[in-house]
Amino acid sequence: MRISIIAAIDRHRAIGLGNKLLFWLPADLKRFKALTTGHTILMGRRTFESLPKGALPNRRNVVLTTRADNVFPGAETFSTLQDALDSCLPDEHIYVIGGESVYRQALPLADELCLTEIDAIAPQADAFFPHFGTEAWRETKREEHPADERHDHAFAFVDYERRQGRS
Repeated sequence: MRISIIAAIDRHRAIGLGNKLLFWLPADLKRFKALTTGHTILMGRRTFESLPKGALPNRRNVVLTTRADNVFPGAETFSTLQDALDSCLPDEHIYVIGGESVYRQALPLADELCLTEIDAIAPQADAFFPHFGTEAWRETKREEHPADERHDHAFAFVDYERRQGRS
């Protein structure tokens, strides 16, 4: 099983405000779709509720919730991250897509980070990506994108892999 975390973060690791994305970056949304299609996406209840059309197509949607009575059409639900991971096959690629508490739980287990690092600071945010450092992660790929007519801010797609022998 491979666990990847995918997120868009600003310079202070902010990821959201009021259960919404902080920045509208069409290239980031396109990358998200390209990476996650055909794989499993794992998210918290609030992240699922933020999806405009519900479960994302062509992906196995897995939602973590502590409320046993919650039903999420098109998604499987589990009460813990471990239960969700135990339901996955050994060759399954899981993308953790948020929110803050799910990222925090999954970070120690992740093999890879697929981040969009936005060269801006959100004026307000109430959700943040957990701290990760170069002692545990090494950058393997960086693709810079300047601001343009479709993107108000410069950003970079940056991939990190967990260093061997680190937890």
